[in-house]
Amino acid sequence: MAALSRAAMVLTMMGLAATLALSQPSLISMTTDVPLPDGLSYDFHALSCNNLQNMVRDAVQGAIARDAGVVPGLLRLFFHDCFPQGCDASILLTGGNSEQNMGQNVGLRRSVLDLIESIRATVHRACGPTVSCADITSLATKEAVMQSRLPGYDVPLGRRDSLTPATAQQVGILPGPDSNVQQLVRTFADRGFDKMDLVALSGAHTVGKASCGSFRSRAGENADFVRMLQQVCARNPRHLQDLDVATPNTFDNRYYNNLQVGRGVLNSDMALTLDGDTKNWVNNFAGNQGWFFSQFSTSMRKLAHLPGGNIGEIRNNCFRRNGNGDSVVLAAEVFEAFL
Repeated sequence: MAALSRAAMVLTMMGLAATLALSQPSLISMTTDVPLPDGLSYDFHALSCNNLQNMVRDAVQGAIARDAGVVPGLLRLFFHDCFPQGCDASILLTGGNSEQNMGQNVGLRRSVLDLIESIRATVHRACGPTVSCADITSLATKEAVMQSRLPGYDVPLGRRDSLTPATAQQVGILPGPDSNVQQLVRTFADRGFDKMDLVALSGAHTVGKASCGSFRSRAGENADFVRMLQQVCARNPRHLQDLDVATPNTFDNRYYNNLQVGRGVLNSDMALTLDGDTKNWVNNFAGNQGWFFSQFSTSMRKLAHLPGGNIGEIRNNCFRRNGNGDSVVLAAEVFEAFL
């Protein structure tokens, strides 16, 4: 009888645990198993450039030591490159139809663009033209995330560099500073991201700055905060406002605490509090920094796995296509050479 009683107690506790588990939100996005794009692998350069990770790590570490703005700069560059048509380094191309000239990409950090090209030059000197600017951008961004004390994540490698910039229509899907929550949810869903991903990736605004034009139409219930933003820009229209007004140089979860009290700088930031689901994630991440860090890396992994970057070349300069006299090495050819 005693054994039966103990067994019944164990079953009861198991049932209670299952009930509690079902009533709690998942600690990470349910869509973590993202497919590896065709032709890519996580160890693509293991044989052709086995010191690649170290070269990228050293370069990013040195750049961050000189300028903390490298972290938000890399995050913005990576998101704006990958979100429209996959991670293909199309955003790095210069010229009349460059994505850098489009309104969504105004203010890309020059030092970050130059950092990617500098890493490419270092890698190509060591390994030859075997690693694309797209792969270098992915690895550099991952390194910036990890050096901000967040978990690492898998990065698909073997992408080629786009031969042309993305079109204005493609770049136009990037969310803007005045996007409302319905627009944000729909735009992210169209690219395979759920509401948790939306809120987690928005947490990149825990670092970085915004120009006055980005929040000129800022409205909200915190009238004192909105008035402060207006006054600062009235005094200096070229002012760059910290997106996280609490801890602007630290990658943490204070961004979400700011949203809870109406101190988000952009209308699109505050929009996250106007939908029941996204507001719940704001509150969850505000109360648990480890949860935010884990989900941010999970969502960055999904971003890195977006399809694209399978057609093109390995550029000998990240800012322009290879010329007729350049050595054009396709990523697939590099991979096959080491089979």
